[in-house]
Amino acid sequence: MTVKEADRAALIAAVVEKRVKQREAADRLGLSVRQVKRLARRCREQGAAGMASARRGAPSNRAFGAEVRLEAVRLVRERYADFGPTFAAEKLLEEHGLALSRETRGSG
Repeated sequence: MTVKEADRAALIAAVVEKRVKQREAADRLGLSVRQVKRLARRCREQGAAGMASARRGAPSNRAFGAEVRLEAVRLVRERYADFGPTFAAEKLLEEHGLALSRETRGSG
């Protein structure tokens, strides 16, 4: 749990214990009262561990599969090594049907 998450958990725990009002916690966290209520419920059910991000360690919803990335890297290295990133992305789309942004990197 990060320091930010620990501070947030402490504030939400104070809401659960009714030492801090939901509106005050919402203002301090930059959230809506509805979000604070949701977090308080999760804190009551799961404790401080419920305040940690549930998405931690999960792959991005926008991530390409390893096969697509490896194929794109192979094609760029074999055919388009001397191209800039924008032109290489255009060629991958035109010639191979791979719709990748120019920012997509082959390392990682």
